[in-house]
Amino acid sequence: MKFLKELYGGGILFFYYIKYFVLIGYPVLLYGLDYKSNIYIDILWVYCFALFTKDLIYKFILKKSYCKNGTCRNNP
Repeated sequence: MKFLKELYGGGILFFYYIKYFVLIGYPVLLYGLDYKSNIYIDILWVYCFALFTKDLIYKFILKKSYCKNGTCRNNP
C-alpha cells in the first residue's frame, strides 16, 4: 500500500511540473523537428492536455480554488 501512495505522489508531482513542457514541446518536436510519432507519447500528450483543460475549467469557468476562501495564506 505504501508503494501505491508513493507512486501516486510521484505521478502528481511529475504531471504538475511536466505537463506544460509536454503540452508545448511535443508538437514542436513532431512538426518542427520531424520527430517520429510514438503512441505512448501521444497518449501522454492527450493526458497532459486533459489536465491542462481541467485546470482552466476550474480556474476560469467554475472559479474554484484548492484553498479555502480563495487564498492559500495562513491568515486567521
